[in-house]
Amino acid sequence: MAVIIKRVINGQTYLYENVSYRNEDGKARSKQTIIAKIDPDTGDAIYHQEYLDRMDAQGTPVKTQLKEKKYPESAIRKSTIKRYGAFYLFRHIGEQTGLIKVLKETFPHCWQQVFNIACYLVANGNPVEYCNDWIEETEALPCAGMSPAAISELFKTITVSERTTFFQKWAALRSEQEYLALDITSVSSYSELIQYVERGYNRDKEDLPQINLCLLMGEQTGLPVFQTIYNGSLGDVSTLMTTLKLAAPVIPLSKIKAVMDKGFCKVANINAMLEEYSGLRFIIAVPFNTTFPRKMVEREKQTIDSIGNTILIGEDCVRGVSRECIWKKKYKVYTHIFYNPSKYVAIKEALYANIASILEIHRKQPQKAVVAGRFDKYLNIEPPDQVHHEYRVSVREDVVSKALAYKGWLVVLSNDIKDPDKAIFIYRAKDVVEKGFLAMKTQLDLGRLRIHSDNSMQNKVFICFIALIIRCRIHRVMMENGLYMKMTMARLILILEKLKVQYINGNRILFPVTKEQKGIYDAFGIAYPQ
Repeated sequence: MAVIIKRVINGQTYLYENVSYRNEDGKARSKQTIIAKIDPDTGDAIYHQEYLDRMDAQGTPVKTQLKEKKYPESAIRKSTIKRYGAFYLFRHIGEQTGLIKVLKETFPHCWQQVFNIACYLVANGNPVEYCNDWIEETEALPCAGMSPAAISELFKTITVSERTTFFQKWAALRSEQEYLALDITSVSSYSELIQYVERGYNRDKEDLPQINLCLLMGEQTGLPVFQTIYNGSLGDVSTLMTTLKLAAPVIPLSKIKAVMDKGFCKVANINAMLEEYSGLRFIIAVPFNTTFPRKMVEREKQTIDSIGNTILIGEDCVRGVSRECIWKKKYKVYTHIFYNPSKYVAIKEALYANIASILEIHRKQPQKAVVAGRFDKYLNIEPPDQVHHEYRVSVREDVVSKALAYKGWLVVLSNDIKDPDKAIFIYRAKDVVEKGFLAMKTQLDLGRLRIHSDNSMQNKVFICFIALIIRCRIHRVMMENGLYMKMTMARLILILEKLKVQYINGNRILFPVTKEQKGIYDAFGIAYPQ
């Protein structure tokens, strides 16, 4: 049952529609939606157009209620202007990708709230407690309350089962035959009440406890497909198998083509992917702290640098060869060895320059030579003695050679890809997941977890995932159509938000669509707003 209540916030009086219900546990809950604010001069209620439309659709128009309660006719808002163009794009992306369809099926009672918050994060990126202000000024989906309290309640009510169902439906819908880039990032938090928050290796170099967030993203579409959260103390290697176990019920192994960097490479992981997850196709970089990649490089060093082995990838030029190997005497795998001469030279020149700068300090200011910092290991620094009356500094050539031995080299292992050209292209494309993490942290309010319970934290990260789907689609279209040469994503959204609608006495009037706005809609294959 709905009741109308008054609230005074920062000196302004608002009317809220309060709807009571019971959650899955049978506990009483309520959702509040702002429907009007009181004009401080006249005392009239200025209603939101969405509320008027909803009441009309239900057969209980507000005008009738006003007469019954003896409110003046002027209580109805005569004119409202709202932003429209950006949300129009977000909604069409939701329809094009199938996101809205899956949200409707999974969250029939709150999908509009989830989608609206996700759109707010894409358009704004500020903390979610300010979402209600954006909603009031935007023609978004009509939904229940979007106040900070209502959003906090939403974060509490979405269940683990619902999130799992969403990922199952979303993965089934997005099951293109493409590789899924897999990576892990750290998200810091000040909370002491979230069980996942622990101290561990922080990828942002912050001295804070954290959670670990694992993300799977399609390399062709650039869209996120699956995510999961781990304790902050766990490393990449130990989380790989758990990720595969969690993803298996959601995404069939035959659909997963995992691309991983060196952090996930361990013999036990490779064995498991070949034996326990035999349907899984993978490509993984091998670190040089083991004997195997070093042997492969030494075998190819004398012959790899030739025109026949040259591979052009974007503006880069690398050498690459592939060798078929037998793993554990029974599994066929392909080892791809790559050498990037430009990268090697750049690293070598930077190292030489830094070492030379320390030697120059010695020549000019001998007393400072001992403060060589991270380049100490490349130098022999001998203090003054009875024979030599000043510091003597010389280069440890053997240490320098060892440090440069495998620079510019990359060894990649795969149970699926035979061709080195294809292998390097797929591995290089895995940066989509890194860009996804960057977007979540910097543009989608995930730089800090301002949440103090496990389920609320999970749901905030989940809604950021929904926002990331929209944002990644925008990014891909901008890349494919050269829009980044004309504008940033923030600029694109700003241009579209200038397209507004105005309501005058219940009549909806759309502002003219500009040439710039038409160009953006054309790039996305979207009809102009009517």
